[in-house]
Amino acid sequence: MHRLRSIIALATLFALPVLAATQTGVSAPHANSKDTAPAPVKRGMGLLSGKAMAAHDQFLASDFLEGRGPGTRGDEIAQQYIAAQFEAYGLQPSGDGGTYYQNVPLLGIATDRDKSSLAFTANGTPIGAPLSFGTQIVGQNQTQTETTTIDSELVFVGHGVVAPEYKWDDYKSLDTRGKTLVMLVDDPPANAQEPDLFKGTARTYYGRWTYKYEIGTSKNAAGVILIHTTPAAGYGWNVVSNSWGSENSFMKNKPGAPALKFAGWMTEDEARAVFTAAGKDLNTLTQQASSRSFQPVPLGIKLSGNIVSKLRSFNTTNVVAKLPGSDPKLRDEAILYSAHHDHLGVGPADKSGDTIYNGALDNASGCAILLEMARVWMQMPVPKRSVYFAAVAAEEQGLIGSAYLAQNPPLPSGRIALGINYDMIPELGRVRDVNMNGIERTTFYPAAQRITSALGLSIIPDPEPEQGHYYRSDHFSFGKVGIPAFSIDPGHDVIGKPAGFGAQWSTDFRANHYHQPSDQFDPNWDWSEAVQMGQLGIWMGWEAANDPAMPNWKPGDEFRAARDRATSAAK
Repeated sequence: MHRLRSIIALATLFALPVLAATQTGVSAPHANSKDTAPAPVKRGMGLLSGKAMAAHDQFLASDFLEGRGPGTRGDEIAQQYIAAQFEAYGLQPSGDGGTYYQNVPLLGIATDRDKSSLAFTANGTPIGAPLSFGTQIVGQNQTQTETTTIDSELVFVGHGVVAPEYKWDDYKSLDTRGKTLVMLVDDPPANAQEPDLFKGTARTYYGRWTYKYEIGTSKNAAGVILIHTTPAAGYGWNVVSNSWGSENSFMKNKPGAPALKFAGWMTEDEARAVFTAAGKDLNTLTQQASSRSFQPVPLGIKLSGNIVSKLRSFNTTNVVAKLPGSDPKLRDEAILYSAHHDHLGVGPADKSGDTIYNGALDNASGCAILLEMARVWMQMPVPKRSVYFAAVAAEEQGLIGSAYLAQNPPLPSGRIALGINYDMIPELGRVRDVNMNGIERTTFYPAAQRITSALGLSIIPDPEPEQGHYYRSDHFSFGKVGIPAFSIDPGHDVIGKPAGFGAQWSTDFRANHYHQPSDQFDPNWDWSEAVQMGQLGIWMGWEAANDPAMPNWKPGDEFRAARDRATSAAK
């Protein structure tokens, strides 16, 4: 611990440029003639410093922190660095036992690829060589035991979806117990007769890989294997291979709870080979799976072998701080800002031999904004409601830290007026548009429209609805417990850049840098984009922190019932 304190002292020295940077803030944005920003908001917006944000990002994404993998030395340094900033700003601790830290107990699982062996078999005979982990298949044993064996029949279950609201059931009367379910990675597609089926081109939670494993687990399956395609997943096989190439973290299973012996992915080429060996055509069955009449298809092939895992119990933490509100009644309610502090740690080497997944944009950038906003809020007049700042853990492992915080909040979730999340801000320069996927489903939307208009920003729909972004970041954890929550994501229309520049950058980043060691700090980044998104967050946060009415999800929204239950319980 003494060594770690010395490390944090060095980190504080490293961040001294932040103190200098904050002496000269960025001027408030030029708004249109309808600008009605309250004086405290104007002050806060003018104090935000891009240099301060850059300094935070440079430290958090340095090789020194070794990619901030959950439960590692670098992860702990990041947590203590963030807590030290919160304390220096004068924010109150809101973690366990009067600290800034909320412990999140986890189990790390790493598949031992040298000792594990899997193959697809027919009538006890392998249909090919043993599967190559990383190049043909990836996956883990979720029973949280060191060794398990599997000899399980493969059944193709289409999209693997049960959605009563769409009258959809891919399983029909299939007995799934002990089977390995092979699934497509997306939603059932809309069609001309039902253009809004599963929200049309937008990805719903039914299309997310996390849902596929959850439904397979609930049906007592032995395994779930997802068929990877880049269009369906939204990223290439390299992202899957890297993300599953080292240790992954999980909440510990409850005694007796069902768990998958194998949860994984296989490449499209491997899937085609398996279907061909079964006398089936993947394209034909994929087409059949787009209909409600689809019936599960036993493939007559088994997944056989053993899986050896390395297990590690550890704690990571959510770092949580509070600015108490000024109103005697409303101070018991709050708004919440969040950003995840973790990334992937050390993993497979890239072509240059680099093994550190620094996560400079994903998500040191979000933490940098969170820290700078916390500093600025402490220099503004105190709002009526309290303001919480949460740097959450293990997002890359499946939103684990935010889910834990949502289930164990510092105050009842029904008293949290609004959740604003930051995750991966590109730093390309100021933009003309912003996406806040999900905000249009809340009663706060008119306020957001007014504020963005005053700031010269247009709210745009999700430019990549097929990616299912709402279900891929920490705001989703808060939405599930009813909190109106969303992420602030800058749009692609970058001021001073040619048309298509932002979209092209996004495509290139996803293909070549997302979840890669090359996501590293760049001193040439333009932090005016982060400042702009921080200014928007301050104004919206101030609005929600002072409005007598609590925002809600609109009637009929998937989270409205949870919100109504939470607000009723909090009275």
